[in-house]
Amino acid sequence: MRIFVPKETEPGEPRTAVTPDAVQRYRRKDGAVVAVESGAGAGCHFADDQYREAGAEVVANRKQELANADIVLRVRRPPDDEVPRMKNGAIHISFLDPFNEPKLIDALARRGVSAISVELVPRSTRAQKLDALSSQHNIAGYAMVVLAAERLGAVMPMMMTPSGTLQPARAFIIGAGVAGLQAIATAKRLGARVEAFDTRPVVEEQVKSLGARFIKVDLGATGQTDQGYAQELTPEQLGKQRELMADTCANADIVITTAQLFGRKAPVVLSADVVGRMKAGSIIVDYAVESGGNVEGSVAGKEIQVDGVRIVGLRNIPGRYAVSASAMYANNLYNYVDEFWDDESKGVKLDREDEIIAGSLVTHDGQMVNEMVRKITSG
Repeated sequence: MRIFVPKETEPGEPRTAVTPDAVQRYRRKDGAVVAVESGAGAGCHFADDQYREAGAEVVANRKQELANADIVLRVRRPPDDEVPRMKNGAIHISFLDPFNEPKLIDALARRGVSAISVELVPRSTRAQKLDALSSQHNIAGYAMVVLAAERLGAVMPMMMTPSGTLQPARAFIIGAGVAGLQAIATAKRLGARVEAFDTRPVVEEQVKSLGARFIKVDLGATGQTDQGYAQELTPEQLGKQRELMADTCANADIVITTAQLFGRKAPVVLSADVVGRMKAGSIIVDYAVESGGNVEGSVAGKEIQVDGVRIVGLRNIPGRYAVSASAMYANNLYNYVDEFWDDESKGVKLDREDEIIAGSLVTHDGQMVNEMVRKITSG
């Protein structure tokens, strides 16, 4: 079984799908050969020699390897021109953004590639070690607080000094999913006074366990999907939510928004009026900027100033901490391969009756086979 890890081609993507440590784990499997494209680990400071020492073949002929590989591991989606070069029957594992990439999914199906989208790994106890989306959200939750702290111009914790007392910064986290909870924990570790809001009442206990204050507002019937994502709010509920946001944001030094809807455009939770009520020097980090943005006026890939309020809309926040993000992602991919490795055939066996395979396999045997993707993309 030949496993190929190509160098990422997406601009600004420093992460890699395999680390030297992960190579060693793959090599312990009977029949597994790992080929890594030269330079694939450069964004994480992994030299080609480190991969060689771990047991990988470092290769330069990308086209040849794509044609020969039984499994292709990436961070991002494959470029369109590389899909026809992959072996018929190969397994491809990466972030695919399947709800927004119908042409790519169709091309993978026509090529006969078994494409696995790591975003679709079920949120279950058994699948936790395979959950790449959560691992990257964890990195992002930490990163957003650090990014905000660097830009704040004030210290985060309370400081009692001979020259006076500095009050702690106030951080408001909107959305208490994986990224939001990690942001809460990080802001608390840095000494901030933290408040948080989520439309799902079920997360209140988790927020409080991290030492933050949970902001409540009566939105009527709310909840979460079977996968643990927040359900879309009605226009009336969004209006009530924005009223709450305005008061809390006005007192905050840092606001971090993480509200995203699975497979849909992110909701706007901070209007221009709310941003206008915030004090000069405060910071907003919009994690959802790449899927439409939670903040009115935020711009993907840029930092802008609105009446003294800085709105940070950086892309690929996990990639800013590429070493840690890649280590976690590489472990997720190894765990996926390991979970379905068949010693007899010395390869990965895709049992479509298995809940993890059924949830994350998008194309197989020349067809688009994922029911969730079919349902959302068909409207």
